[in-house]
Amino acid sequence: MPTETAPSSDPDRERQRIVAARAAHWARARRLIALLLALWLATSFCTVFFARDLAHLSVFGWPLSFYLAAQGASLTYLAIIGAYAWRMRILDRDFQRMLEGRS
Repeated sequence: MPTETAPSSDPDRERQRIVAARAAHWARARRLIALLLALWLATSFCTVFFARDLAHLSVFGWPLSFYLAAQGASLTYLAIIGAYAWRMRILDRDFQRMLEGRS
């Protein structure tokens, strides 16, 4: 008579694998979010903090601080959104592969 494994061990093992995959995915996502939020904070803070120091420099007759606040910060925010979407797509694909068991 062939030996049978306990029926609850295979679903438990599968559940543990899914929990581990979710934990790894969430840890990577939190690290990415923390990095991008730090970049957002630095961009927001630096454009305001250094505005007076950069006001004496001009670009096409306008103060450099104006360009940093009006254009540079906005472009940086757009880059942050693009980087988040691009990286999360990769992380989600990796998570799906982990769930399928093909790492």
